Amino acid sequence: MHNVLVTGGAGFVGSHTVLSLIKNSYKPIIIDNFENSHKIIIDKIKKITNKNIIFLKGDILDSKFINKIFKNYKINIVIHFAAHKSVFESIKNPLKYYQNNVVGTLNILRSMNEFNVSQIIFSSSATIYGSPKFLPISEKHPLNAINPYGQTKIDIENILFNICKSNKNFSAVSLRYFNPMGADETINIGEYPKNNSSNLMPSLCFAAKYNKIINIYGKDYNTKDGTAIRDYIHVTDVANGHVSAIKYIIKNKGLNFFNLGTGKGTTVLEVIKTFEKVNNIYFRKKFFSRRDGDSESTYASVYKAKKILNWKAQYNLSTMCKSSWEWAKKYY
Repeated sequence: MHNVLVTGGAGFVGSHTVLSLIKNSYKPIIIDNFENSHKIIIDKIKKITNKNIIFLKGDILDSKFINKIFKNYKINIVIHFAAHKSVFESIKNPLKYYQNNVVGTLNILRSMNEFNVSQIIFSSSATIYGSPKFLPISEKHPLNAINPYGQTKIDIENILFNICKSNKNFSAVSLRYFNPMGADETINIGEYPKNNSSNLMPSLCFAAKYNKIINIYGKDYNTKDGTAIRDYIHVTDVANGHVSAIKYIIKNKGLNFFNLGTGKGTTVLEVIKTFEKVNNIYFRKKFFSRRDGDSESTYASVYKAKKILNWKAQYNLSTMCKSSWEWAKKYY
């Protein structure tokens, strides 16, 4: 059994990945500081799996804390989620993002080096591609982040590249995922942001539960209905992608990159209409101008992940909208 250190394991994608790890007979060791997550999620994971989960509260900026974990536990693989992730906050406060995302990752990598742990799966993002030069976006697309959040992901990928180049026994997979939504099929864990989230699905769920107007940013994009296009993927599909990456990384050295998406673009209004239909809810809508850092259309080519990782998305948009609302009704 492989011991997998999961940083940010109480977060949205992290918690669902922990479930997938346990279902596939890996042993997760979770760390989180609960800055934008909740302790209840750890309790829910224990309830779903009926396992005694190893959880340690702490911060990736605390190098002594990180070192202690590697010293006290035999870590085989690291899955690194812990990061600040708001595009718009990163524009306002770039130093916060470089400090947490880049310096925190360096702390993880230094401890890995000291304790001879040589396999890491990194939580990257489609934001690294910036405004698309072509669609669908393949892993060969130029990297051109248009916000500091995306730039921190590029910087970390560059660090991983150089480590793999200097150490032939080191292996890293960077998973560039697009727009995760949805909740676990048990509806016991889901997207539960502690701070106000600018992501579409939490905004829809909040508006639905409290009868608020839903704000839509941009109605003059060159798309079928004027709203931006994104590649929305179920969080469980993303979680399962990490398990596929583990199977790959155990057998392969060096650095590789994979998109995790559905390969299909969906407009903001299409998501809203699907949510309304499957949940029998109608939103009052208000349009605003485009936000800084937003691109018009972004969706993935998933050919590489399918071919090499033997992975592809299984869930549709209706399931994402239905499960998200079932979760939000309980916990928002």
